[in-house]
Amino acid sequence: MPDDRTSAAWSARRVLAWSGRHRGALSDVLAVLIAALDVATNFDPSAPTYQLSLALSTVAVLALVFRRHLPFVTTLVTIPGFLLGWSELGPMIALGTLAWKRGRDWRTIVAAIGVWSSRFFIWPVNNFLAEGWRLHVSDAIYACFVVAMPIAIGLLITTRRDLSHRIGELAASREREARLQAIAVRADERAKIAREMHDVVSHQVSLIAIQAGALQVTTGDERAKETAAVIRSLSTRTLDELRDLIGGLRTATDGAEEPDLDTLLDLIRESSASVQLDLELGGRRPPPPVASAAYRTVQESLTNVRKHAADAPTTVRLSVHSGALHVQVSNAAPTKVEMQANGVGLPSGGHGLVGLRERAALLGGTFEAGRTGPGGFEVHASFPLPPD
Repeated sequence: MPDDRTSAAWSARRVLAWSGRHRGALSDVLAVLIAALDVATNFDPSAPTYQLSLALSTVAVLALVFRRHLPFVTTLVTIPGFLLGWSELGPMIALGTLAWKRGRDWRTIVAAIGVWSSRFFIWPVNNFLAEGWRLHVSDAIYACFVVAMPIAIGLLITTRRDLSHRIGELAASREREARLQAIAVRADERAKIAREMHDVVSHQVSLIAIQAGALQVTTGDERAKETAAVIRSLSTRTLDELRDLIGGLRTATDGAEEPDLDTLLDLIRESSASVQLDLELGGRRPPPPVASAAYRTVQESLTNVRKHAADAPTTVRLSVHSGALHVQVSNAAPTKVEMQANGVGLPSGGHGLVGLRERAALLGGTFEAGRTGPGGFEVHASFPLPPD
């Protein structure tokens, strides 16, 4: 039973879809059938002008096929079949279509006068003159209804179409307004974050750079000088990246320069002598979003290596295969000396790997991180590349 209901619903959807695609042709067929039924109902073989009335009525019925494309001409062609024949609904249908297509146009007025005259006058003229004034008034009033009803229906369809169009425009305008409001809200949030970062983080990093510079000048220990120089260099680079990030936040756009492949390679080369770089790009240069994500992946991975494995041997491998850029950062286990040197440990928010996984997901890629053997760790991210 459920299968029968599903099949019936699917068949109904197909029928509705087909009728929607051929709605115009179906309406033409229906109009012709209605007009033909009207002629068949009023058909009078005993009429003196039987053959002429039949010919004009047939032409009026068949002319409705062109009512959507030539509404004015179609209405004029159907009028003789109304005046001298038995086709009354044919001219009414054509007049309604004309009002729908042309609105309150002069052609609609001319066609309306013609249809009104066809209903008011009686052929032959002797029969018309033989009627009294009461019948003339009655015919004139009835003719007004015959003309007014199709025009009203046609104008109603036009009004409904215009109203639907305006409602669509209003909905689009409201959507644009909501989108602009959301952009303004995000801009305010970004500006607030930028102020906080500038007032707090930038100030603290600047103090770190100043203290490192002072230590570099005053200390007599060469190793301490080297360490202070590295701290000062990293602090300065962090300040530069922080300024770019704050600039992008303040403009509420992606205004900050995205790291490219050269920036990524410079980061790897300047990180540490114990970092080995392995490139298999095949001449491909990743697009800016992918290059930025790869840069942040390598940067965060090397930061984690410095935090938890000091100067342990580290390999950074960039390769392109299977339509994606693969970034792999792996480090060996730190030695005891390195563990002791790094025994205090650096603060960790625990959100670095989560952020990298989110970056990869936003670009449609994957991210994996985990231990490799005793004390080792590996990060692997893949980012899809656009086709060549």
